[in-house]
Amino acid sequence: MSLRKIWTALKGAVNEGTEAVADSQSIRILDQELREAKAELKACDENLTKIMAKRKLAENKVQSLKADIETYSTHAINASEKGDESLALECAERVTELEAQLETEQSLLEGFINSERSLKGNISKAKINVRRMEQQIDQIKATESVQKAQVAVSSRHMGANSKIKTALDSLDRIKNKQQERAAELEAAEELATEESGSSLDAKLKAAGVKPGGQVSGSDKLAQLLASRQKA
Repeated sequence: MSLRKIWTALKGAVNEGTEAVADSQSIRILDQELREAKAELKACDENLTKIMAKRKLAENKVQSLKADIETYSTHAINASEKGDESLALECAERVTELEAQLETEQSLLEGFINSERSLKGNISKAKINVRRMEQQIDQIKATESVQKAQVAVSSRHMGANSKIKTALDSLDRIKNKQQERAAELEAAEELATEESGSSLDAKLKAAGVKPGGQVSGSDKLAQLLASRQKA
């Protein structure tokens, strides 16, 4: 393998390791962002509660001012009808002051209502996004766990297959060695027989030169006929 290929392989391994670390860090970052988002939503809920409380106070104030305006308006009319113009004017001036206060409080109330409506909408959208983000993170974690388990099982399976193949290869090598050893022993026995002269004796007996060799059928028949004639 060339140095360039080795370097490419090393870079690939480093990149894979870097990506794995980056992915792990990304999940941690998402978890942290999720926690921060939930904390922000909690603070938003608290602020919304305060705005709603102020809106209710403003509503009560507006209702109270409206009631006072109606009351003093009635007093002004009654005083005027009774001919007490001074009291009627005083009540009318009071109505004017109350109407000015009502306008201010009404403006504040509308501001609280708009803020409450806007904040509720934003919080609702944010909560939906947070829930969606949480579901996606949980799904990513679950998928990661399943894939790790699958990789572990696959690795064990591959390891088992590799061990079985190694064992079978070892058995084949042992059988081949045993066969080679048997052939070597047989060859050694042949050599020992030849060196001891046994092979030569066997050849002499087979040729009929040395007694003890195997007699052919024709020779045996001649021997039988000769022995009968002598008898």
